[in-house]
Amino acid sequence: MTHKKTILSGMRPTGPLHLGHLAGALSNWRDLQDEYDCNYMVADWHALMSEYHNTESIKEYSRVMVAEWVACGIDPERSTIFIQSQVEYHAELHLILSCVTPIGWVERCPTYKEQLQQLASKDVNTYAFLGYPVLQAADILLYRASLVPVGHDQLPHLEITREIARRFNSVVGEVFPEPQAKLTEVPRLLGLDRRKMSKSYGNAVDLADEPEEIRKKIMSMITDPQRARRTDPGRPDYCNAHSYYEAFLPDEAPDVAEKCRTAAIGCVDCKKRLAEGLGDMLYPIRERRNQLLESGNELDGIIEQGTEAAHEKAEKTMTAVHEALGF
Repeated sequence: MTHKKTILSGMRPTGPLHLGHLAGALSNWRDLQDEYDCNYMVADWHALMSEYHNTESIKEYSRVMVAEWVACGIDPERSTIFIQSQVEYHAELHLILSCVTPIGWVERCPTYKEQLQQLASKDVNTYAFLGYPVLQAADILLYRASLVPVGHDQLPHLEITREIARRFNSVVGEVFPEPQAKLTEVPRLLGLDRRKMSKSYGNAVDLADEPEEIRKKIMSMITDPQRARRTDPGRPDYCNAHSYYEAFLPDEAPDVAEKCRTAAIGCVDCKKRLAEGLGDMLYPIRERRNQLLESGNELDGIIEQGTEAAHEKAEKTMTAVHEALGF
């Protein structure tokens, strides 16, 4: 019997999911489910490191996140969906790995530096946040993940996990495989204002947005900055709206691009068409999400089922860790 390779990935529950999450992660997660043993984690411990002043929101967004994952096609029968803090071994392994991780490693880790910049408005100069990369390593190693879905720009972030695994194996005993990158191509998708798409910037279309809200947001989108008049030929390759067509409405993208280049369509009409297409695309996701949140019981069952499966997998790893430590 051929065993599937194990994948671990996750997101921090710090707000509603948006089109960037769908294009950058969820579509890929959905496609991996048949080929791999997929474990998808709501990273609430990670969220606590920046949202410790507002813990109630973490609980709320954790449930919303699971509902939105399932609505986007993450199948609880094919993937293990769980909430990080409900599997206590994450915190234990984090502590154990911190004992063998030099301080210099976490201080130079790109993940740590990147998060400091992204969360500059929050007080994250804490002991826990410095250990963010070690907790991230514990998450991956706890499931002995052989693959981690990342883009090319995230490769350095995975390297510290590999270094920590090597360090533990050499100092304590051979327990962990070194996880490899599962490279993914992420579509170029900027926010509505052409900055990085971010909850804090308020420049994203959320998966739960109603049609009128989608229309309002898309009509505010900055398109080709050099197309000043309706009769000017457009440049689809430079237009923010066109990248959304390519990511979510690929069948319509060639037609819209041609009409843009020949000035057969203006930016206003292009955005109206985009808003309508996105509304149709997001309708089943929004309806399924709302159904899960309103009923409650099905969502609770999905979380309970995933937690039990994750706990069982993690316990096997921790047994090996305890034996290596002589505990």
